[in-house]
Amino acid sequence: MSISNNENSPLPLSGLRVIEFGQFIAVPAAAQVLADLGADVIKIEAPSGDPARHSGWTSDLAGPMFTAYNRGKRSVVLDLRSELGRDNALKLALSADVVLQNARPASMEKQGLGSARLLALAPRLVYGQVSGFGRSGLASTRPGLDIAAQAESGMMSLNGESGRDPLRVGFTVVDTLASQTLTNGVLAALLRRVRTGKGGLVDVSLIDVAVASISNAWAEYRLSDVMPLRKGNGQPSMAPAADVLNTQDGQVVLSAYTQDHFSKLCQVIGKPELIMDPRFSNNQARVKHRVELLQILGDLLKKMPSETFCELLNQGGVVAGVVRNMAQVKPGQAGVSDDLFVEVVSGQRKAVFIPGLPMNLDGFCRVPGRLPDLGEHTDEVLSELQS
Repeated sequence: MSISNNENSPLPLSGLRVIEFGQFIAVPAAAQVLADLGADVIKIEAPSGDPARHSGWTSDLAGPMFTAYNRGKRSVVLDLRSELGRDNALKLALSADVVLQNARPASMEKQGLGSARLLALAPRLVYGQVSGFGRSGLASTRPGLDIAAQAESGMMSLNGESGRDPLRVGFTVVDTLASQTLTNGVLAALLRRVRTGKGGLVDVSLIDVAVASISNAWAEYRLSDVMPLRKGNGQPSMAPAADVLNTQDGQVVLSAYTQDHFSKLCQVIGKPELIMDPRFSNNQARVKHRVELLQILGDLLKKMPSETFCELLNQGGVVAGVVRNMAQVKPGQAGVSDDLFVEVVSGQRKAVFIPGLPMNLDGFCRVPGRLPDLGEHTDEVLSELQS
């Protein structure tokens, strides 16, 4: 687990059992949060294991993707192609408070583990599932991966430089957002169960999550009837806003588009006269003359260290941040929690530190976690069915 409780305060989900039929990211990441919150998460794996164990990795059976989302779980190997495997899977599912799965549509139904059957047998069960393009209709049979959802949702059309190819977000953003959406749905369903005594189905698709994630762009489009276009780092209707500039020792991102913030920016860089320059006197003018404005700012910032520039602007309430690579992100720096990174152990290899639960709960602290070996807990968990 990634957080621990004090002696007088149990973990929020202590005593709840979660059965995870998950692979790759969306469902394992949601189950990771539930494990961090105290649930007993039992990860059901095929004899070959979750593909995330060896996705882009050959050193052992705990590659980066598996390492990120599977600490503190128990691993049970079941062959769902066999009658015994399906029977044990059903027993485990019916013993659970929550079942999570992101198998292809209809595959869990073929195994006798679909939502309709399990909810009929166990009305208090919360059943959460993630698909690529929904569970019905022609698109439902398509392979569902993050990149396809980024493309077909409109997300990629907004990402990249004007006049150049669309770009994907540099990590599996839709999978990550889908895991958070599923977690929220499961927690809501558990809360409803407290009031009504009944569980239910939480159904999430990557495409819906991706479309909804750009709601602000949808609002702009619907209100203006103008198609949003790629503009690189700068926000098209405000300046300077989300613009990246070179400094003496690196780069910063800057948003100072209100009159007050732009005035403070001009004071910090020693150019108060820019406030009265007709090209920059208001936001509309600055958007029109963005290229000239960024050229002036860039020439001045080349003489100033990134940290100094951001500190001066932040003191004045202006948004600015140092553009850091991952080696430059440190616990306790720039608001990062001192204990955000938790030690994750697997087998005999060197422990690694990765971000834990990104929320701070009163009375709890993050603690190290261990990755389960493939099938490590099979006998232990199956024996519990007999007790």
